Amino acid sequence: MTLPAPQDTLWRRTARGSFTGDTALPDTVDVLVVGGGFTGLTAARELAMAGHGVAVVEASQLGEGASGQNAGFVVPNFALMDPKAVISKLGEDKGGALLDLVSTGADAVFETARAEGIACDAAQTGWLNPAATEADAEMLRARAETWRQRGRPVRFLNAAQIAQQTGMSLYKGALLDDSGGTIHPLDYLFGLAGAVRRHGGTVHEGAPVKSLSRSGDGWTATVNGQHIRADKVLLCTNAFTTGAAGRLGRTTVPLRVYQIATAPLDADTVARIAPDRRPIGDTRKNLFTYRLDRDNRLISGGMAAVPLGAKARLGRVISERLAHELSLPNIPETEVAWTGVAALTPDFLPRIHSFGPGAFGGIGCNGRGIAMTAQLGRTLARAAMGEPAESLPVPLREPRRIPFHALTPLAASAGLIKARLTDALSAKS
Repeated sequence: MTLPAPQDTLWRRTARGSFTGDTALPDTVDVLVVGGGFTGLTAARELAMAGHGVAVVEASQLGEGASGQNAGFVVPNFALMDPKAVISKLGEDKGGALLDLVSTGADAVFETARAEGIACDAAQTGWLNPAATEADAEMLRARAETWRQRGRPVRFLNAAQIAQQTGMSLYKGALLDDSGGTIHPLDYLFGLAGAVRRHGGTVHEGAPVKSLSRSGDGWTATVNGQHIRADKVLLCTNAFTTGAAGRLGRTTVPLRVYQIATAPLDADTVARIAPDRRPIGDTRKNLFTYRLDRDNRLISGGMAAVPLGAKARLGRVISERLAHELSLPNIPETEVAWTGVAALTPDFLPRIHSFGPGAFGGIGCNGRGIAMTAQLGRTLARAAMGEPAESLPVPLREPRRIPFHALTPLAASAGLIKARLTDALSAKS
């Protein structure tokens, strides 16, 4: 199968690793993992290490989904859910288990990179969540204390401390999680694929699953005209909706995000805006994010209210915002711009779905893709190995397709416009 050229991203340009998929598809396998992103490869690694025969089938090339098109932030918490709200929604036992899983997600990523010897620019420098308003600062102060009481390395920084970390006077305080950090996501993905192979599994590119059906006491997948018989199946296809992936992708709202990388910054600017090289994502509705890569390129992202021509337009808009927010002397040159799709669940929590006996899907990173997928993959592996649903730390729910799924991008555009207005009004108050 001839695959289209990969999207031009910073990670494709700077990857030091590579991976070539296995060619011959198996006729039978213990567990078939559909999707070769962070979730699928993490699940496959866990299964292979436990002695199960596992094959990963990826419709395109590794890295052509969200796992290769993100910004490389490793953030061990929820983007849009407060930990106390999780406890209120799920109860102390279930909610606490989910909080413990999510809050150790970054540690899991960095430990996997160390254990497998994956060279991916892993930097566990901590993650900063600055507060744009006094109300946000009080919210983050309480949230930091909640995480601290659960044994996590999280603390609150005052306005002076976050100004020293960013060179910005806007912020009223910040949450600092010392377990967060950054990686080169494509090199990490290649490293995970290599780990699956070393532990006895196989990884296949250009292998879309056209159909998936129950067959006897197992499952049959049709891949490039070949039938693969599997005892268990894991769907790890994120927001994709074609073929077998539609069962999972249509349960979430797709959110298209645009990323840019600038030309490398000078040493003085780096020392001013990121003295400890910590990635940053603030509390504004139209959030502001940035991080550095190993060559001091500035990486940031944003969303488009109007998708037409957005990739070229957003490159300029994001560069201008970086110059404004960080008081740069000039608008930085954009070296490369790219785009990817995140999946949002209606309640902003991760979830496991059952599609029949021995068939599970995991989704719902909600903007926390690297750390959350590490834990989703591990949870899916546990489900495939027969662990009862009631003991899994991620809620097991019946899949429900979102009504009028094709129209959800319009809702996302309207939400972005509202977010920008909210931020503007907050800044004036």
